[in-house]
Amino acid sequence: MTSSQIPTGNRYVADVDATHGGLRLDRFLAEALPALSRTRLQALISDGRVDCAGATVTSASRRVKSGERYTIDEPPPLPTRPQGQDIALTVVYEDADLIVIDKPAGLVVHPAPGNPDRTLVNALIAHCGASLSGIGGEARPGIVHRLDKDTSGLMVAAKTDLGHQGLSRQFAEHNLDRAYNAVVWGTPSPLTGVVTGNIGRNPRNRKKMAVMTRGGKFAETHYRVLRDIGEVAALVECRLKTGRTHQIRVHLASIGHPVIGDPAYGRSAPPRLSHADAKFRTAMLQLHRQALHAVRIGFVHPRTGERLTFESPLPADIAALI
Repeated sequence: MTSSQIPTGNRYVADVDATHGGLRLDRFLAEALPALSRTRLQALISDGRVDCAGATVTSASRRVKSGERYTIDEPPPLPTRPQGQDIALTVVYEDADLIVIDKPAGLVVHPAPGNPDRTLVNALIAHCGASLSGIGGEARPGIVHRLDKDTSGLMVAAKTDLGHQGLSRQFAEHNLDRAYNAVVWGTPSPLTGVVTGNIGRNPRNRKKMAVMTRGGKFAETHYRVLRDIGEVAALVECRLKTGRTHQIRVHLASIGHPVIGDPAYGRSAPPRLSHADAKFRTAMLQLHRQALHAVRIGFVHPRTGERLTFESPLPADIAALI
């Protein structure tokens, strides 16, 4: 067993010799790289930071073989407190306690490995200033829910403790009005329905979620078809009764109607694409993310008790599909 550290300080290489073949990957790496704890290595494996012969390895229990070489990329440590950055925000509503923004596709909500800055949190700190200090934790100040990086649409964030506690309670009790529009392959049948199924980490790919037959957390999505798009696709409205990671994307894919443009749960060769007209084909080629948009959010204001509801039009790339 030999190991070496690349000068960058966050890349490691570990070679398996004959005496260590058959060990679990996490145990082998912990022995080969004493600078990293086994717990830290398990997290790096889960985050897709370990590869062997150019292929990402996401199973800590994988048995290593003599002659294999593993490369571990450890991201630089995140700052304890995110810094404010001047990033343009589309502010739909704002008062002393909360802010509602229309998030564009491509904007990550909070700092994480792979996206240490240029996030919504960085933008909110710059926009709101000291009012966010201590709200919801240092890494995610003000954040009470999230949208995937490439999902666009409405989000609400807290600016005070009162706002954070009141909004968090409504999310926990599922008392908010949240609606999403998705363009999916095919037309779901029936046209209105409920999808249920526990959601958890995909055991074959820890970066993805999946409907689980055992384990996971209960998830429920209500949908209705708003309109057909030729014989190829449909515009669907989804409402969440729970808020699991990638819930809409996973549930729609599980019933055979994945969101168009979804790189994780979509189809590489969608059915009946030959039936699509030229405009649809062009729009699909110009869509560089999943066709999913948070069109409505409604909640009770934590201070005033007033019911507030906001709506966002479909962005141009999704509207072009329709």
